[in-house]
Amino acid sequence: MTRTRTLFDKDRRPTTGGGGGTAMRVIVPLQGVVQGRGGLVLGSVIPCALFYFLQLYLKRHRSSSNPPTPQPSPDPESDHHHPGVKVTVLPRSLSRSHLSPRNPGPVYVSGRANSVVRGGEPPYYVGLRKVAEDPYDELGNPDGVIQLGLDENKLALDLVCDWLLKNAKDAILGGEELGFSGIACYQSFDGLMELKLAVAGFMSRAIGNSVTYNPSQIVLTAGATPAIEILSFCLADSGNAFLVPAPYYPGLDRDVKWRTGVEIIPVPCRSADKFNISISALDRAFNQAKKRGVKVRGIIISNPSNPGGGLLTRESLYNLLDFVREKNIHIISNELFAGSTHGNEEFVSMAEIVDLEDLDQNRVHIVYGLSKDLSLPGFRVGAIYSFNQNVLTAAKRLTRFSSISTPSQRLLISMLSDTKFIHKFIEINRERLRGMYLKFVTGLKQLGIECTKSNGGFYCWADLSGLIRSYSEKGELELWDRLLNVGKVNVTPGSSCHCIEPGWFRFCFTTLTEKDIPVVMARIRSISESCKSHS
Repeated sequence: MTRTRTLFDKDRRPTTGGGGGTAMRVIVPLQGVVQGRGGLVLGSVIPCALFYFLQLYLKRHRSSSNPPTPQPSPDPESDHHHPGVKVTVLPRSLSRSHLSPRNPGPVYVSGRANSVVRGGEPPYYVGLRKVAEDPYDELGNPDGVIQLGLDENKLALDLVCDWLLKNAKDAILGGEELGFSGIACYQSFDGLMELKLAVAGFMSRAIGNSVTYNPSQIVLTAGATPAIEILSFCLADSGNAFLVPAPYYPGLDRDVKWRTGVEIIPVPCRSADKFNISISALDRAFNQAKKRGVKVRGIIISNPSNPGGGLLTRESLYNLLDFVREKNIHIISNELFAGSTHGNEEFVSMAEIVDLEDLDQNRVHIVYGLSKDLSLPGFRVGAIYSFNQNVLTAAKRLTRFSSISTPSQRLLISMLSDTKFIHKFIEINRERLRGMYLKFVTGLKQLGIECTKSNGGFYCWADLSGLIRSYSEKGELELWDRLLNVGKVNVTPGSSCHCIEPGWFRFCFTTLTEKDIPVVMARIRSISESCKSHS
């Protein structure tokens, strides 16, 4: 019984080698039978003979079914190394077409990715791409496209450059105490505490020390875009919505919606009201969303306004807080341009209102960054400032996907701790912003183009409705196309900012130098005259 089981187990083991494996599965049990009846000699000879004849039969059968394979051409290299040796190439028994379907169809891409692709390229991004392909340069490319669509501040970039040239190496390495290991190893994803302290101090200085920010309530991110996206993720579920006064920053739809599935409901503001936020309009939008079954989870505001440049008054902030408390929703205050004010009006942070009144702190969240106020968009440093501990805890964990590099953090800790430099930068930057704004607005006014009053940010919100052929979005985009492709000036059309009144455009003046202004005005004048002659 033991021998029979052993032989049976051998027979069950997988074998390789094509026909030889099949023959052995037949012969091994036969060998056991013969050995039991005819002795050792017959038990060995007969199975071997049967195995030999079976192999011979299989070889002849294969030779007759397959045509002869042509001999490969001799390889002189192989002959050189192995004279007299002939190499036979084994024929392929199966083609690749037999191994897989001929038409497998398109490779699967997620619905999320396809929705991004199908979204196309809005005018705002078309303009940015055109500038990248053909950038204006006074000497190198004087006929290139002039950038007035990107909110980038180059007016005080020389101050940052000078500081970096003097201090960058020591700032990044941190001296002998820190060394290379201090920037090469893993650090907290939500930012170094030293940088949180430095950012809190800078935020306070940028708005005149009217608020003291608590660094333990700060979560650092790789730019303001991840900060907005993380807050959207934390405050709303897919299919929920935020109310956003319009016009608003053209990239906000992407920042909020693409990966979270959260929707934006634009709430129109009108030129007759100087594009100020209307509580009645917010209330109407909230009730309409409720009737459609859409849950509104919060409001996103921009202070200073982007694109208008207006500042929210204390009364407006109190009214907004009353509204979100009544509706039991959140408010996100985007204060990216808090330190880039250039008018006579006072900037008031939402944090100051909450500190004074101690009202509903858990529903208030602030977004900040160093891209605008410190002219460092390439460093990708943003910040969430929240009073809600659950939001802070979740945000810290989510920064795993958007953390700031340690060398950047070390450098910024040193820069922001240089109080003399920071004080000088804030003063000079504000002075240059004010001067460039006045020059640009004056140039547009000489062309008959009026702008809303701006007290902060990098923009002029200009009314070009008199130049469009038809008072519609189509007429507005036709003018935008002529400015971009004929006048070689990239500006942002109001429809990209969800403005419901055709003909408004956003001009970013901080990408220019003073000697660029006459060039810009000459190009706009040519388009203006062309439009007036056609009309």
